[in-house]
Amino acid sequence: MGSYSKNFWVLCFSMFLFMASFNLIIPELNQFITLLGGSDHKGLIITLFTISAAISRPFSGKLSDTIGRKKSMFIGMLVTTLVSLLYPLSVSVVFFLCLRFLHGFSAGFYPTGATALLTDIVPENKRGQAMGIWGTFISLGIGVGQGTGSLISNSIGINNLFIIASGVSLMSGILITNIKETLENPIKFETQLLKLKFQDIFEPCVMPAAIVMFLSATCSGIIFVLTPEISNFLKIENKGWFFIFYVMTTIIVRLFFSSISDKIGRRKTLTIGMIFLLVSMGLIGFSKDIFSYTLASIIFGIATGTTSPTLFAWTADLSHPERRGIGSGTMFIALELGIMVGSLSTLITYNNTLKSIPIAFLVGSVMALIAITYLIWHQYKRKSMT
Repeated sequence: MGSYSKNFWVLCFSMFLFMASFNLIIPELNQFITLLGGSDHKGLIITLFTISAAISRPFSGKLSDTIGRKKSMFIGMLVTTLVSLLYPLSVSVVFFLCLRFLHGFSAGFYPTGATALLTDIVPENKRGQAMGIWGTFISLGIGVGQGTGSLISNSIGINNLFIIASGVSLMSGILITNIKETLENPIKFETQLLKLKFQDIFEPCVMPAAIVMFLSATCSGIIFVLTPEISNFLKIENKGWFFIFYVMTTIIVRLFFSSISDKIGRRKTLTIGMIFLLVSMGLIGFSKDIFSYTLASIIFGIATGTTSPTLFAWTADLSHPERRGIGSGTMFIALELGIMVGSLSTLITYNNTLKSIPIAFLVGSVMALIAITYLIWHQYKRKSMT
């Protein structure tokens, strides 16, 4: 742990705050849109967010590689800070969903710049471990946000929850002000930088990792939409219950086993993680009591604790040094597209009843199975070429 710089730890804490800022409000948004009269549009809460995040990734990746990592991060921080303050002004479903779309641009900019900056300062031989630590702070942000959002809302009201989320985002930006920019010779922003070519959108070298990320992220999209609903069905007052146990588990896995992919390889580690993901999807879908639901969240935590740092380490392995921003952006595009597909699938499979939950999670199970098949094929293909 001592081999990592001060900037590394400051960046990790900043990412924790940023992730917490927009996860604080997620458990309460289903109820919020229901009160506005939009109960049939719950799947759009996550979908619109991820669509705009995916749209912004190519721009953030290119800007991160041209004007600087930190400037890309500051753009994301400002968007989250401002949009969070506007949520209490929502008087219609359309206005609220427009804000969700705008909010997604923050997730498109901040993590892309942060991941590129992190890759610049991390020793190459410790990428797996470093990404495990990095992922721990991300998971902490998700868990603390989703685990405390309902508690804060129940105590002081959802409008105050939005204000707190805005303040937490602002703190994440303040933290990085003294971090040194790692991009060599950044250039001044010009509007022509917003003109994109295909090579500015996707980094072909990282596509194997991006495919696995997409398939696994569909499961996360389903979980984001439906775990608050399952908590309601199971009479669990804290809608972030699932994420409390998921995060505790994934943190333990990341801290103690994040370096495993440095030893046995990225593909083998990912295959193990995807098997856990497959099991968790089935268990969540058929949970009928708090015990099985909690057990499912723990298994999901093992899955993400294994796969997430490995995917980011694999991306760093595959990326060209001068295109790390675009490589990171490609990975996050895959993440957002997967979450979008997963959340959109709930509009078809979920009809606001407990009976429809297993069908919704069957989609996740299929995606996890496809990921396992792809990883085994990719490993065999790689061996056959050597």
